[in-house]
Amino acid sequence: MDLVSTPYDDVFRTLLNDCRSLIIPLINEAFGEHYTGEETVLPAPEIHFMNQSDGEEEKRITDSSFTIRGAVEKDYLLECQSTADNSMLVRIFEYATQIGLDRSVAEGDRLTVTIPHSAILFLRSNRNTPDGMEIELRTPGGNVIFTVPVIKLAFYTVEEIFEKKLLLLLPFYIFVYEKRFQEYEKNPAMLETLVAEYEGIAKRLEKLQETGELTTYTRKILQEMTGKVVEHLAVKYDRVREGVKSVMGGKVLDYEAKTIWMDGVKHGMDDGIKEGIFYTLFDLVGKDLLSVEDAASQAGVSKEDFVKKMRERNK
Repeated sequence: MDLVSTPYDDVFRTLLNDCRSLIIPLINEAFGEHYTGEETVLPAPEIHFMNQSDGEEEKRITDSSFTIRGAVEKDYLLECQSTADNSMLVRIFEYATQIGLDRSVAEGDRLTVTIPHSAILFLRSNRNTPDGMEIELRTPGGNVIFTVPVIKLAFYTVEEIFEKKLLLLLPFYIFVYEKRFQEYEKNPAMLETLVAEYEGIAKRLEKLQETGELTTYTRKILQEMTGKVVEHLAVKYDRVREGVKSVMGGKVLDYEAKTIWMDGVKHGMDDGIKEGIFYTLFDLVGKDLLSVEDAASQAGVSKEDFVKKMRERNK
């Protein structure tokens, strides 16, 4: 089965990959954690292979699974959903259990499977959208219930987003105005109010950049991803689309380009450190000092992905 993705999924994954510092405030909000921002966010593979009843493997893509390493280490799964449907919990269960199996540990006659802390971000919601969902496992050894927190975009104002540093939500904030697109399109005064709202957002992002709380690179990613969401959500509303993009887009100035390049270099160095870890693990496996399973676990990837990277290196 081919991987199925939506523009909003793509934006979400881009934000989580390129703006990793913005993940922690959202995790704090969803799970009531108290991470300081000094922790390390380790992304996991987005593609997982689901075993089917006929023995075949089906590729599935998750919006994000990652590990936060601080005083303790925890695994998380965060799904982005534009519209609720009855299969959402089934997919969460499939992803969570497969991630748990990918990182499982077999010791003697015991297999330990750790299910990641899972949450859903709903871009659209109504009065029937729950505040939380539950998955119950009925096992021979007893029943286990784990809660899946729900984040509803519509419940946050722009002020709250900046106050709580939930900047990862900003590119999707246009969903809050979706039901009034037709009015904005026909009424210039109302459209001006919407554009003014986004002018305020753009200025606040610029201020965060000036104070060093946000890199130029991250600010530009937030603005670019806002434009991509607007492109798709307001595809039938030219004035809404162009109005928002006019204040959230714009050309990159020379000095900004240099800053973004430097940020990119740093980002690349971080990725380089990760590659160095892989090479060390490859050597340990090659010398029979570490099993492939243990090496993959330490690298935070599946056994299949680790073997693939090791083969690529040895070509």
